[in-house]
Amino acid sequence: MSDEKHVHGSMDTDAQEKAFAGFMAWTTWAVVVILVALVLLYMING
Repeated sequence: MSDEKHVHGSMDTDAQEKAFAGFMAWTTWAVVVILVALVLLYMING
């Protein structure tokens, strides 16, 4: 095991923040596409 003690608040979280931002952007676009598809289906089958 490592002899270094963890210091609270010292971890670099840049990669995690970028991954979360990418996930949120993808999720937002997916929701928009799904809503557009539902509106189109409603209009077609009215």
